[in-house]
Parts: sequence; structure tokens; C-alpha cells
Amino acid sequence: MLTDVLDVLADPIDGTALSMGNGVLISTSGNKYPIADEGYVTLVGGSGLRYTGDDATMIQSREYFLSRGHYGPFVEAVSNHVHHALDDASITDDIHPVICEVGAGTGYYLSHTLDDVAGARGVGIDVSVPAAEHLARCHPRAGAVVADAWARLPLRDNSIDVITVVFAPRNAAEFARVLKPGGQVVVLTDDAGHLAQLREPLGIIDVERGKVDRMIEQAAGHLVPIGDPESVEFNMILDQESIAHQIGMSPSARHIHPDVLAERIAALPKQMEVTARAVITRLACKSPV
Repeated sequence: MLTDVLDVLADPIDGTALSMGNGVLISTSGNKYPIADEGYVTLVGGSGLRYTGDDATMIQSREYFLSRGHYGPFVEAVSNHVHHALDDASITDDIHPVICEVGAGTGYYLSHTLDDVAGARGVGIDVSVPAAEHLARCHPRAGAVVADAWARLPLRDNSIDVITVVFAPRNAAEFARVLKPGGQVVVLTDDAGHLAQLREPLGIIDVERGKVDRMIEQAAGHLVPIGDPESVEFNMILDQESIAHQIGMSPSARHIHPDVLAERIAALPKQMEVTARAVITRLACKSPV
């Protein structure tokens, strides 16, 4: 719930602290942000959101696909690396660390991480309102926020123990600002060869090569890697419905006409073995010179 993480949230305009009012969050400077009936709050500056993120149909596909456990090894890898990050900072569960997932979607990964780190509190940030409606009820210790990952994050300076980013945008400068001393970012990035068996028959382009190296290079002014990136690869058995929802939750859904996609999926075998491949990287704030 938002009350569990109110101490780390901030006004997106001026960074001042927020307090709970009658159905609103009120900043020290007097700005008010209504809490939606579903339990999330939109914390966006005066210019508003520049884009809307995943629509309701994409979110439904995400819920269907993830709830069947197809990406279980990815979930486990993220949770394990959150534990490593907390261990590095000598943070125990009873300290109630704050884990923020940026681009949290429905909260599937965040909720599993909070289950795995028993004393942790969670902030889920996503630009999509349909996602936030799910995110707000993903876990009793999670607060849901609609915000722009590329703008100033509605979080206080030095307030977050671990940031997780799963196939989502990364704002290294803001991550460095909001992390506590010793805090880390855990990033899961899709890798070349991910879903390789589906790409040619469905007309989907492959993941660009060198993606992780570019991510590390782009973050270099603010964050540096902790150890070497780790590959996570496994095979899934997917039926046609699961394949349809996997594509439906991805950007590919916006680039292929639904009728064309349905026809291509219908031509696939009833079940397929499909490779999932990603890279998990931990980063920490760059030490001052």
C-alpha cells in the first residue's frame, strides 16, 4: 500500500516530501495528487505524461502469460540478485529495505521479490494506468505509482535500497540520485536469441546484439557494473495461446496487424519448445573521483 512507502515518495515537481490527506497525497510545497479508487497514485509534473505505455489488452496478455510461470527462472534470477545486492550493503530483512521496480507492469516480478525478501517494502513505478491498476493490488507491501521513467522519479534522494528493471527503461542519472549509499540496480535485459524459434515464422526482429554493453556504456557516468553480467537461459514449452499472449504483451503487438499475427500463430505447431534468453546485470553508483 502507498502508506507503507510514503516515506520514500516525493513530489515529482520539486522533490519535497509527501503526506497522506483525504484521498490525496500532499507535498510540503502544497501540490496535491489524488489517489485513484484502485489504490495507485499518479505522480507526474505539470507537463503530464509524454506517453501512455501498455494498453489494457497488452496488460491482460502480460497477466495471462506470466501467471502461467513461463518466466519463472527470470523471476528467481531477479530475486536472487536482489538478495546479493542487499547482502553487499549488509542490509537485513528486519531493516525493511525498500525495493523499487521501474517499469513494473502488473507487479509480477515485484510481488515475487517481496515474497522472497520477507521484510522488504516495494514501490512499483509504471507509465501505464492499466498496469498500475494491477500493480496496486499485487502485494500488500507494495505501493503503485504512475510516473515517467525518463523524467524526475517521484522518489526522495538516497531513499531506495535496490532498484529492479525487467525489460524496461533505465534512467541511470535518476537511479544514482535515489539510491542509498551502497544501493544497487538489478537489470534484466533480453539478449540476442531470446524467443528465437518464434521470430522468423511470426516476422519479429531479433534482439539487437551488444545491448548489455551499450546499457553499461550509457550508464557509465552514473553507475558501474558489479561483477560480470550473468546469462539466464532456459527452454519453455508454449502452446499457441501462450505464444499469442507473449507476443501480445510485447512491443511486437503494435507492429503486426492482429489478423496477420493470428494467422501466423495458427500455422505454428500446437506446442513448441521456445528459448528464453536474457542477461542480468548489477550496477552501483560510481564512486566520486
